[in-house]
Amino acid sequence: MFTSTIRIQEADFDLTAEIASLRQGDSQVGAVVSFLGIVRDMNEGSQVKGMTLEHYPGMTEKALQEIVDQAKGRWDIFKTLIIHRVGRLLPEDQIVLVAVTSAHRGEAFFACEFIMDYLKTAAPFWKKEESLNGSRWVDARVADEAAMARWTKS
Repeated sequence: MFTSTIRIQEADFDLTAEIASLRQGDSQVGAVVSFLGIVRDMNEGSQVKGMTLEHYPGMTEKALQEIVDQAKGRWDIFKTLIIHRVGRLLPEDQIVLVAVTSAHRGEAFFACEFIMDYLKTAAPFWKKEESLNGSRWVDARVADEAAMARWTKS
């Protein structure tokens, strides 16, 4: 039976505990693929002192569930987990975890990458970076848009 868990939170998370919980008691799982996003100290040539992530509660979770539903429609996956942090974060802080279980690695790899590509471009998060030169709102990068576009090619 397919299940998805989506959590938007300020608190940090324990990667090992989250992955263990995702696969616990599910003997059909042959693969777990995960992506962990971390705050970098540099972006576009500027030193990043920190960032603030904002979202609309309810709307964000719904958008993420729609992305997961699309992934489930494409690949034979069992469980998904998305944890996305909001609030103020510093370099080296964890931002996002996407994890997918399936019977085989290929399905899990594709689904995890798909979810992350869409999350970076289509999920309603707003990111404000703080640098030595002040603060600025950050849009999706061209590379992120290109990554997402490959999933829509026929």
